[in-house]
Amino acid sequence: MLKFTLMLCVLLLASALAFAQSAQKQEVVDIETMTYPEIYSAIHDRAKTTVLVYNGGTEQRGPHAVLGGHTFMARAIAPMIARKLGNALVAPVLPFSVNPAGGVDPKMPGSIALPADLFQKVNEAVVDSMAKNGFKDIVVMGDHGGGQAELSKLAAAMDAKYSSQGIHVYFCGDVYEKSRQEFAEWLKTKGLPLSNHAGITDTSEMLYLEPAKEQWVRSIYKTTVGDPVLASGQQPDPSVPRVNNGVTGDPRPSTPEIGKLAIEMKVNNAVAQINRLVAAKRGGQRE
Repeated sequence: MLKFTLMLCVLLLASALAFAQSAQKQEVVDIETMTYPEIYSAIHDRAKTTVLVYNGGTEQRGPHAVLGGHTFMARAIAPMIARKLGNALVAPVLPFSVNPAGGVDPKMPGSIALPADLFQKVNEAVVDSMAKNGFKDIVVMGDHGGGQAELSKLAAAMDAKYSSQGIHVYFCGDVYEKSRQEFAEWLKTKGLPLSNHAGITDTSEMLYLEPAKEQWVRSIYKTTVGDPVLASGQQPDPSVPRVNNGVTGDPRPSTPEIGKLAIEMKVNNAVAQINRLVAAKRGGQRE
C-alpha cells in the first residue's frame, strides 16, 4: 500500500510539473482573451508594460490562399514576439490595412482598403487607449507593406505626445522590411524565385501556421503560376502574356519548413529592434 501511495504521489507530482511547464509555454498574452483583472495584474504585478499593436490586412492572396492571411499571420506571430520579449502583451490585431490604388478589384473580390489617413487615425485611437490602459512602451507594427510609412509617422507623433508622461511609442519596421529583405536573400541562395505577393513567403508562412490542411491554403498552390517579380525600374516583357491572377512571384515551391524559417526571421528581427528602441529611450540594454 505504501509503495502504491508513493508511486501515486510521484505520478501526481510529474503531472503537476508537466502541466506547469505546458502552462508556462502557453502563457496568455493576447489581451482580448484576458479579463481586466488579469490584464491589470500582468501590467502592475508582472511588469508587462509593453504592448504590441500589430496590423494585419484583408486582401486577395491569389487563387490559392484566403484573404485573411496577413491578419492570421499577425495573430500568430505577435504572441511569439511578446513571449520572447518577456514583458509584453498583444492588442487585438487590426484586420485592415492601406492598399494601393486598384487594390480592391471586383474580378478578385473581398479585399478591404483603408485610406492612409483613416488607417493612421485608427491606430492613433488604439495607441491612445493603450496609453490610458497603463502601458509604458507601445509598439506599432504591420504585416502588410501598405501602412508602414503611416505607422512610422504615427509612432513619432505619438511618442512626442506621451513622452513627458513616461510613455513611449515605437515603430517596429524590421518585422516587415528587414525580414522581407533577408528572406529574399535566402531565396536567392537557394535558387528559388523571388516573391512580392502571394508567392513563396506568404504561402509558406500560411502553410506552417494553418490549423488544418487546406484551411488557409488550397492545394492548387502547387500548380499556381504568377507574374514574375520585376527589379526596380524594370518593365514587363511585352512578349510574355501576364497572368493577372493576383500573384507576384511563384507559390509552387512553398513548404511549411520554409514558412517556419520566414516566421523565425520576423520574430527575431522584431524582438531585436524593439529591445534596441526601448533601450535607446530608457537607457540600458533590455534582454
